[in-house]
Amino acid sequence: MQKRVGRSTLELVQGDLTALPVDAIVNAANVHLQHGGGVAWAIARKGGQAIQEESDAIITRRGPLETGEAVITSGGRLPARFVIHTAGPIWNDQREEESDNLLRKAIRSSLALADENKLKSIAFPAISTGIYRFPVERAARLMLAEAFDYLRGETNLERVIFCLYDDATCRVFEDASDSV
Repeated sequence: MQKRVGRSTLELVQGDLTALPVDAIVNAANVHLQHGGGVAWAIARKGGQAIQEESDAIITRRGPLETGEAVITSGGRLPARFVIHTAGPIWNDQREEESDNLLRKAIRSSLALADENKLKSIAFPAISTGIYRFPVERAARLMLAEAFDYLRGETNLERVIFCLYDDATCRVFEDASDSV
């Protein structure tokens, strides 16, 4: 699926985020940038030790990330030149609005950081929908809505990709894109 939004293209693809030849991929990170599981582990494993070393240096210099904040490292051995690490929210069904706002912030801060670094393409996974238990249907609507809102403004981004690992998640994002 592809949609034009402003001067940009938003795409949904099924596949391996770590294999995409884009300017940056987004890592669904924890606040300490320890890449030990899920998407973060796959990125660090394929990208090499440089990604973890650069992440450690960021944490040493400035301390843990706030949820929704984004930072950037090189892509190491990945086809992507950079990795934008964003600390996604842990789902809290007692505080849905706060969880929603933090997920939207993670998308917005990642897109803004890509723009600050003059990047043209960025690819996202389904942030927080794994071990952080954010409901996939809800996350898809929020992530896509935030990306659409951002791309309607001033941006140099040409391509924003949501790269979903499995067919079921891809279908959820496709359904959500119809209502955004």
